[in-house]
Amino acid sequence: MLKATLLKATEAGAKILQEYFNGTFQIDSKSTANDLVTEADKKAETAIFSVIRETYPDHYILSEEAGELSTASNIKWIIDPLDGTVNFAHGIPLCCVSIGIEQDGKMIMGAVYNPFMNEFYFAEKGQGATLNNKPIQVSAKTDLAKACLVTGFPYTWEEEDNDPVTVFGRFIKQGLPLRRLGSAAIDLCWVAAGRFDGFYEHKLNAWDSAAGFIIVEEAGGKVTDFKGNYFSPHQKKIIASNGKIHEQLLQAVAGF
Repeated sequence: MLKATLLKATEAGAKILQEYFNGTFQIDSKSTANDLVTEADKKAETAIFSVIRETYPDHYILSEEAGELSTASNIKWIIDPLDGTVNFAHGIPLCCVSIGIEQDGKMIMGAVYNPFMNEFYFAEKGQGATLNNKPIQVSAKTDLAKACLVTGFPYTWEEEDNDPVTVFGRFIKQGLPLRRLGSAAIDLCWVAAGRFDGFYEHKLNAWDSAAGFIIVEEAGGKVTDFKGNYFSPHQKKIIASNGKIHEQLLQAVAGF
């Protein structure tokens, strides 16, 4: 029942995104001029909530637009109704619905759906990861120097050593192909599918990474923080890889 509800909720959110895409809708700014929220974000979130509440009215929800709707439940839904809002607002079809389910502090299930490319990723703890119901796995690349990487930049960051631009520049000077798609959830799924060999980002929220995190792990990859510690979606820094280049990627991001 939990899986069925997750899939239904993800599809409900994606349907709203399809209805609004390339249409006319209201766009507002949040923390900065380019940290956007659209009418579609909010409507998709409402549609997702409706599906979840119909079956699980007492479950805990953490969602990008509504924030924390806390209950005593040990099951938490972590929701981004529209990951890649800037892309969406500009008619770029690299955006998705991302929903992860956490039980007793551990991710147990995740779904990411980009309806514009007809790509539905799903993973359940211990059951592997799929793309459109077909098993996926991470790449077999073993040399970081030959890897294809992806990253994202936060809208704001504190002045610090090894900031996002510094790390980005280091990779570029080495001649590594480093992409920026504008959706962390898609970045993670494309690592899981073997399209990218690694992903890192300095400042994500739980709704950005929760679903993609378990999808990468279940596809055979590895996900940690910048120090190589086990990752939690409730902390900011993330490195995800095929596992084979993980230590090399950690050292490169750290500047060693």
